[in-house]
Amino acid sequence: MGASLPQRAPNPDRTRAGVGSAVDALDGDAGDARALDHAVAELVRRTRFPVGFGGLAQGDTIYVTSIHGARTRRLEGLVVEASRGLGGRALVEKRPRLALDYRSSRSITHDYDRAVLGEGISTLFAVPVMVGNRARGVIYCGSWAESPVGDVVARPAFAVAEELSAELRIREEVQRRLTLSPAPAGQVTMPATTREELRETYAELRSIAAVVDDPALRARLDRLEKRLAALSHDATEPSLELDVRLSPREIDVLACAALGATNAEIASTLDLKEGTVKSYLQSAMAKLDASTRHAAVVTARRAGLLP
Repeated sequence: MGASLPQRAPNPDRTRAGVGSAVDALDGDAGDARALDHAVAELVRRTRFPVGFGGLAQGDTIYVTSIHGARTRRLEGLVVEASRGLGGRALVEKRPRLALDYRSSRSITHDYDRAVLGEGISTLFAVPVMVGNRARGVIYCGSWAESPVGDVVARPAFAVAEELSAELRIREEVQRRLTLSPAPAGQVTMPATTREELRETYAELRSIAAVVDDPALRARLDRLEKRLAALSHDATEPSLELDVRLSPREIDVLACAALGATNAEIASTLDLKEGTVKSYLQSAMAKLDASTRHAAVVTARRAGLLP
């Protein structure tokens, strides 16, 4: 992880205008902005570096919209171009970048000194947030004194970036489903292929949420799950009121079973033992008064527990 390459001097007017554009863009999907802000806060908490900031990419530009732990307002309005600065290089190269001593680094032109050194940052670490093969943004953590960046800092930083990546990827998929062309007038059922894709997305979302420890992130993922379930409701089929409550794991297992997965496949997906999967299925079937897993899935869907 080398230091950044030379940067262009940022235009102050363009910087402020860029932030306005970023805010306008993020207003259309405030959930992404909230996810980023949560990630930056977690970055500071887990790495114990005093200051963290980050931004999502709009085209080839990163607009910093989240800052935690800063002592000044110098980082506000920061706009990072592709290939410029640590973040710009991380965005293009799709890998972390490090400036151990930002002030004396010879590979940095110091065009961003007003923001970075104005905040008093000495060591700066930038990690790209990858969604598939795309870098959706960059998160940074910095120290006011020169600090080594070993596993104690790098591992939690990578973990935060991966968690944010997972949430952004899921949000993209949910938004894609929500923006599908509406059904023609008089058509009240969702096309079978679309519903099946949605169910696959829901099952994947459940499997990701199952291994997330952060309560706040789990809560946001739960809200996305409910949106998916509501989106797939078949208006032609009457809802079923049930006085039962399935555990999260029972729903996880049923969501996979709904896709035709075997117990072994479900166990592999959810990182469970095959016997444990069987136990969850039997428990869910008993609660739903179903004699087969297929009947349990049908009942759960009518009750709105599954998409």
